Amino acid sequence: MTCDPLQKRKTITVTGIVQGVGFRPFVYNLALKFDLSGFVTNDVNGVAMEIEGEDKTVALFEKELKEHAPPLSHITKIESKSTPMLGTSGFAIRKSCGAGEKTALITPDCDVCEDCLKELFDKANRRYRYPFINCTNCGPRFSIVNDLPYDRLYTSMAEFKMCEECEREYKNPKERRYHAQPIACPVCGPAVKLLDERFANLDCKDPLQETAKLIDDGMIVAIKGIGGYHLVANAEDETAVKRLRTKKRRDEKPFAIMTRDLDTLRTFAEVGDREAALLKSIPRPITLVRKKSDSTLKDVSPDNKYIGAMLPYTPIHHLLLSEVKSDALIMTSANVSDEPIAFTEEEANIKLKNIADAYLVHNRKIVNRADDSIERMMKHGPVILRRSRGYTPMPVMLSREHPKILAVGGEMKNTFCFTKGDRAFLSQHIGDLKYESVYDSFRSWIDRFHKLLDINRPDAIAYDLHPSYLSHKYALEQKDLPLFGVQHHHAHMASCMAENHAEQDGIGIIFDGTGYGDDGQIWGGEFLVGGIEEYTRMATIKPIPLPGGEKAIQEPYRMALAVMYKLYGA
Repeated sequence: MTCDPLQKRKTITVTGIVQGVGFRPFVYNLALKFDLSGFVTNDVNGVAMEIEGEDKTVALFEKELKEHAPPLSHITKIESKSTPMLGTSGFAIRKSCGAGEKTALITPDCDVCEDCLKELFDKANRRYRYPFINCTNCGPRFSIVNDLPYDRLYTSMAEFKMCEECEREYKNPKERRYHAQPIACPVCGPAVKLLDERFANLDCKDPLQETAKLIDDGMIVAIKGIGGYHLVANAEDETAVKRLRTKKRRDEKPFAIMTRDLDTLRTFAEVGDREAALLKSIPRPITLVRKKSDSTLKDVSPDNKYIGAMLPYTPIHHLLLSEVKSDALIMTSANVSDEPIAFTEEEANIKLKNIADAYLVHNRKIVNRADDSIERMMKHGPVILRRSRGYTPMPVMLSREHPKILAVGGEMKNTFCFTKGDRAFLSQHIGDLKYESVYDSFRSWIDRFHKLLDINRPDAIAYDLHPSYLSHKYALEQKDLPLFGVQHHHAHMASCMAENHAEQDGIGIIFDGTGYGDDGQIWGGEFLVGGIEEYTRMATIKPIPLPGGEKAIQEPYRMALAVMYKLYGA
C-alpha cells in the first residue's frame, strides 16, 4: 500500500511501575481521545503498545503519555521507534504476555484512595462497609503477588471468582476498576471473621463492630492487614498498654499508634506541614512526631520525646476507627519482640496465642509479608528508618548498570539486596538473624526474590566481614559463586554514594556503632576517604575494650565501665 507521509505507526515500550496501576486503560482512553488505532499489552518488561494515526496526533499522544501517567505509576524509561504502517482500525487491550526475562516492576501496596473511601461509607453503594474495597488506584499489590506479569491469575485473588457486576467493571476500560486485580465485593470477594483466644469462630453479625467493642473493653486483638498481623489495643487505656507490654515482652520500646485523621493526631503530638505530607503520602509510613508535653499517651512511648504515628491505610482500618471510642489505637507488629511479623493464620494461632484475646482474620492470602515502614522528617527532608510496606519492592535507581549481585546484609535489622541492570532491589525489613525463625525467613525471601526478579543465579554475592554473622555464613555456603567480603562501615558509605549517584571519591563519616574491621578488630566511628570500590581509613574514635564482646553492645553499662577504666585505671 502507498504510505501517507502524514500517517505514522510507532512501537512504544514503557518500563517502571506500570502494571497494576491503570496504565493500560490510561493508554486505551488516550488512544481513543486522539483517534489512534493499535493495541496495548502487559509483558514481563512493563507495558508495550503500537499506535497508528496522524503524525501530529501521535506526537500529542506521546507527550500526554509522559506527562499525565496514572498517579501510582513510576516510569523509568520510554522507548519509541517507528514501524511500518499496517492500516489498522480500532484500539484494543490485548492479553498479557508472560514470555521472556522479567524486568517489569511490581507496585508496592497502596493506601485506600479517596474515591473508594467515599463508596465505603456510602449507604447507597453496593460496597458500603466492605473491608476489601479497592480500585486501579489503590489497594494491595506486592503483598498478593505470586509472579509476573501482574494479572489476577498470578495473585492470591485468583481463587475468588468475580461476580457478574465485578466482571463487568473489570472488563470495561472506562471503569475505575478496569483490570484492578484485587477487585471484589461482598458477593464474590474475601470476608472477615472474628475468632476468640482459642481461634474458634465467634458467630457475630458484624465482626468489625464486635472487634471495636473488644478494644473499647481493654482487649488486645490481632488484626490481619495487608502485609501481616497487627496487635491492636486502646492506646489511651493504661491497663491495656501495660498488658500488651507484658505479653509481648516489650518493656520500654515505643509502640506505634494509628489515629483516624491528622486533627486527632495533633491532640497528642506536634505535626508540622512536612510531617503531615509524609503521614498522608501513598506509602502511609509510621512517622516520628514530637509528643506534646501534656499528651495522654505517655505509656505508649515512655521516656521518649517522640511517638511513631500513622494514618489508616486499609478499609479495615477506616472502618475500625469509625467504630472505636478511643482517639488512638496501638498498631504494632504482631510478633514476639524481634521475631518476624505473623502473616498466616497458622503463625498467628501459634505465635500470638499468649498475647491476643481475639483475632480479626480474613481469607485473602498474604503472599508477601511486610512490616510497616518507618520515617522521620529531618531538616533536609524525610529519612527512611525502616523501608518495607509501601516501598518494597520498588527499586533504588543506580547511575549505571551492574552485574546481578546479591548483597546479604548484616545481622541486626537485616535486609538484603539484589542488583539487576541499573536497579537495586531491597527486600522488606527482615529482622535480627540470630533468631531461627528470622533466619529461615531471610533464606526463604532470598529464594522468593530470585523468582520475582527472574534471577536464577546471581553473578556474585557480597557479604559482611563479621565471621559470626549468619548472613556471612549463608554467603559462604553458596558454592561455585564469586564471594566478596565488604567492611561494614564502607558498605554504609558506598550505599549512600550509590543512592545519590556520587561517582567521585569523597569523605565518609560513619557513626554506626560496631563493625568488623579489615584488621580483625571491631571498628566504630569511622572517617573513610575513597569511593565505592576502595577506601582508606583516615581516622577513628580511639578504641576501647568491649567487656564481654558483643554483650557490651546489648548492655551499654559495660562500655561505661570500660571508658572509666581507660581514663582512671583500676
